[in-house]
Amino acid sequence: MTELIYQRDAYVREFDAKVVRVLPEGVVLDRTAFMPRSGGLEGDTGVLLAGGREYRVSGARFVEEGVLHFVDDVSGLKEGMDVHGIIDWEPRYRQMRLHTAAHILSAMFYRKAGALITGGHITPEKAYDDYSLESIDRALIEDVFRAANDVVRQGIDVKVYFLPREEALKIPEIVKLAGRRPPDVPVWRIVEIPGVDIQADGGVHVANTREIGEIVFLEAKNKGKGRKRVYFTVRP
Repeated sequence: MTELIYQRDAYVREFDAKVVRVLPEGVVLDRTAFMPRSGGLEGDTGVLLAGGREYRVSGARFVEEGVLHFVDDVSGLKEGMDVHGIIDWEPRYRQMRLHTAAHILSAMFYRKAGALITGGHITPEKAYDDYSLESIDRALIEDVFRAANDVVRQGIDVKVYFLPREEALKIPEIVKLAGRRPPDVPVWRIVEIPGVDIQADGGVHVANTREIGEIVFLEAKNKGKGRKRVYFTVRP
């Protein structure tokens, strides 16, 4: 399996690795800082440098062998070859800011209305989460965003660590996604914003809430029962 560098250090922009398998659509590496598309987040883009050539990475996803990096042309890539990966940092960092913002918002919606997340998606430009709310309450949304931005301004360090599954399950509300079963893996990756939120999570986050900037409400839509969609972005 591919070593997931980004899960231990989301700020690694460049890395060295070896090709472990070449497929028609791309390559699997022994280690990577490219975050695959998963958990509602877009996969990273960037380049792989190998054999004197540059291969554009249009995205990544999990496969049985590890993480597959999509490239248009795999000619010249061989198993065992050394590669140097470079992440497109601006879109990655935007997703980090938006992802941490999403955790803060979900904590505030849960705290103030008992709402769970029923869906969501994050791109570098904006994000949305669906909540198990009965209706779209503008006053509640304004209150949630005001409270979330108070958290941002506090400059709280975001902790990332790993726990055995049995120990993680003892933490109240460790899984905040409605209908989501706890991960069936022996070790869980935990993302904690002390005093605000704690979740089992595999994605990338900023190291401090102040890096988010400002969380900006965009719009809300009624997508059906238990699916009140809230769109947001961050600035600057």
